[in-house]
Amino acid sequence: MSFLQEFRKFAMRGNVVDLAVGIIIGAAFGNIVSSLVAHVIMPPLGLLIGGIDFKQFSWVLKPAQGNRPAAVMEYGIFLQNVFDFFIVSFAVFCIVKLINRMHNKEEEETPNELSKQSAEEILLTEIRDILKKILMVTHGEL
Repeated sequence: MSFLQEFRKFAMRGNVVDLAVGIIIGAAFGNIVSSLVAHVIMPPLGLLIGGIDFKQFSWVLKPAQGNRPAAVMEYGIFLQNVFDFFIVSFAVFCIVKLINRMHNKEEEETPNELSKQSAEEILLTEIRDILKKILMVTHGEL
C-alpha cells in the first residue's frame, strides 16, 4: 500500500472525520460564546463596576524609553480570558447535561430485558441476599 493510500485510509476513518467536525463546530461555538461574553455579559458587568473594561487593566513594569516600548503586564486581558473560559465551560457543561438527560430518557423508554424479572426471580434474589448476610454474620465478617 502506498503512502498516499495509507494516509487516505487513515483520514477517512470515522473517528478522524468526527474529530474534525467537532473541532470546526467547537471553534464556531467558541466564537459565539466569546461574542456573548464581550457584547452581552461584559457591558452590564462594566456598568456595575463603574464602566471599567477588564482589558484595560495593566501594570507598567518599565516605562517606554526612546525606541524601546514599555514593558507592560496586561493582566486585564488574562482576567477576560479566564472569564471567557468559565462561561464556555459552563455552556459546554449545560449542553452535555442536556444531551445526557435526553439519552437517559431514551434508555428509560426502551424496555430493558434484565429488569423484567418474574416474581419468582425477584424472590430468589432476595433469598440469596439474605443468605449472604447470614453467612457473613456467622463467619464474623460484619
